[in-house]
Amino acid sequence: MALSKSELSVGDTHEEVVVEDLTRTQIIQYAGASGDYNPLHTDEIFTTQVAGYPTVFAHGMLSMGVTGKMLTNLVGDGRLTKYGVRFVNQVWPGDTLTAKATVDAIREEDGETLVDLSVSTVNQDGAEVVKGSATARIDG
Repeated sequence: MALSKSELSVGDTHEEVVVEDLTRTQIIQYAGASGDYNPLHTDEIFTTQVAGYPTVFAHGMLSMGVTGKMLTNLVGDGRLTKYGVRFVNQVWPGDTLTAKATVDAIREEDGETLVDLSVSTVNQDGAEVVKGSATARIDG
């Protein structure tokens, strides 16, 4: 079921936990699914001894993907027309991520009703890890 204009107002928010206690296994599974085997995400020795990080960390695109899950849960599958983010902080094993979308505008363009959203994902400490925006088609 698609989201409709009558269900939304500027300033409305939608928030959901998108990852609880991220595991190293999930990070490795994402490496396999994406084909991105950068050792910063998969090799503890390289990451700690060569790169100087405390441990491996999640791919930015993994954080973007779970944030996108929240968006499609809100607006429905196949409704996003634009989605972009910045990776603000690293996501570590053990992190729990909560994604939030805020309605910035509801508008008409080329015969379609669109909702513009600002997006933010934070970890369990409230530190922002993903910041961005999205636009989606909604029912009029």
